[in-house]
Amino acid sequence: MQDSDSKNWSMADVSAKPVTHRVAVAGGRIRLGEEAFQLLVDGRLPKGDPLAMAEIAGIQAAKQTPNLIPLCHPIALNRVMIHSVPRPEEHAVELFCIAEIAERTGVEMEALTGLSVALLTIWDLVKPVNPALEISRTRLLYKSGGKSGTWIHPDGLPPEVEALIADLYEM
Repeated sequence: MQDSDSKNWSMADVSAKPVTHRVAVAGGRIRLGEEAFQLLVDGRLPKGDPLAMAEIAGIQAAKQTPNLIPLCHPIALNRVMIHSVPRPEEHAVELFCIAEIAERTGVEMEALTGLSVALLTIWDLVKPVNPALEISRTRLLYKSGGKSGTWIHPDGLPPEVEALIADLYEM
């Protein structure tokens, strides 16, 4: 029940916006610890390959974003990719989720949701070896399209993201 001071919630009206090609890239990292990282690299984790499963889970999650986040527009995704980069010096894996649409609204939430579920999937598959895992640095790295054009995180882009964007979008 709402009182007179309550906000009436609604999705943003995007009907007047033009359809544009939009891309968002989110990044984050999971620290596995030395033993778990080595088992991952060697393909010897007891529950199977967490990176392959994280790709599938991240794609599925991005597609489900409007069902998970209130007021998020349902959109037809053109592409979702999960890209993993081992970071041996930190015993970690960095993941990037790329989401792409041609729509009137952005695709940042889909990239962030896909990334978050991909990271949690790795956690689930690695926890039998090391329950002391850590997820960090989850953030939007890049977005393009729409009225505001291209935005890049103030810390810049990891070289792997620059290469992915260049390969995918010939920038």
